[in-house]
This record gives sequence, C-alpha cells and structure tokens, in this order.
Amino acid sequence: MKRILPVLWLFVLTLATFRVAAQVNPYKDGTPGVKGYRSEVLAEVMIQEDKFSRLAEAVPAEKYTWRPAPDVRSFAEVFMHVAAANFNLYKLVGTPPPTGFAVKDFEKSSTDKTRVIATLKDSFAHAKKAITAMSDADLEKSLDWFGGKNTERGILLFIVRHAAEHLGQAIAYARFIGVTPPWTEDAQKKAAEKKEAPEKEKQ
Repeated sequence: MKRILPVLWLFVLTLATFRVAAQVNPYKDGTPGVKGYRSEVLAEVMIQEDKFSRLAEAVPAEKYTWRPAPDVRSFAEVFMHVAAANFNLYKLVGTPPPTGFAVKDFEKSSTDKTRVIATLKDSFAHAKKAITAMSDADLEKSLDWFGGKNTERGILLFIVRHAAEHLGQAIAYARFIGVTPPWTEDAQKKAAEKKEAPEKEKQ
C-alpha cells in the first residue's frame, strides 16, 4: 500500500498539470512581443488553436470521416479546411504559405487523426508567426478584396471570423455524435467541485 500511494499521487499531479497546461488564457497571460490590435487578434487565434486542438483530440478517430449529410464537410475536412486557411490566407498580410503547400484539395488530403491534429497545430503555429511578424504600420494598408477594398486589419478580422465559424460547425458535429467539448467538461467539473465543497464542510 505504501508503494502504491506515491505512484497514485504522482499520477494525480501529472493529471492536474496536464489539465492546467491545456487551458489557454492569453487575456490573463498576455501575448509576449505583440501589443495593440495584433495582440487582440493573436489572443483570439490562441484561444481558437486551443479549442480546435482539444476538440480534435476528443473526437474518436473512427468518426473523422463522419459527416451529417453527403454534401457537407466531414470532421477531418473541417479541421483540414481551417488548417488550409491558416496556411494560405496569411500571405495577404505578408507571410507566404509553407514550401510545397497547395491549397487545392488540401482539406481532403488526410483523414488520419494523428496527421490531421499535427497539421492543425502546425497551421496555428504558422498563423501566430504571421501575426507576430506583421508591422502595425501595415494594418491600414489597403488591398483588393472580393471586388472591393479591405485593409490588412480587416483581413485579420476575416481570418479569425472564418475559423470561429468552423469551430462552431465542429462543436455542432461533436454534440451530434455525443462528444462534449473538453472546455465545457472542464466548466462542468469545476461547477460540480464547487457544489461538493460546501457539502463536505457540513459533514
């Protein structure tokens, strides 16, 4: 029993460390090296990266090809579509896609869970690097956009909005197959722990 307890305690500590590490809060921890509008955008991108990565981990591998209807994207395609946008759209604000990247059919290039998650994470690393590399002076720079004009500031806003739309799509998919988003589980567990604490004090 004495040998089991230290091992059990180490497991609990490791689990706690993992859960803390999984929670990203750039509004509290900041975005080192970036400030102003770019910092605000970077914070949103970091939150999206955390949620996409955790949700992608929570979805079973056998469900990556699942889609709610024949003419819409599967789980894997949604995740890879977001990755493709991260790799491709930041060229509009000065950071070219990685060497060898081809946007055509990229979202259909893999249904393997491990590869999809790795690609998703790489794409967010690319996005964060692109935002960090931008100059504040370029934010108001104008460029052609869907038959009109937009600024680089507006492009960043579009990219974040685009990812947010697909995060909502992925959440709806997950709920449909019975997967609760990990951050929702975190909140539910925290609420349950708070509720149990007063009851234990009464005992």
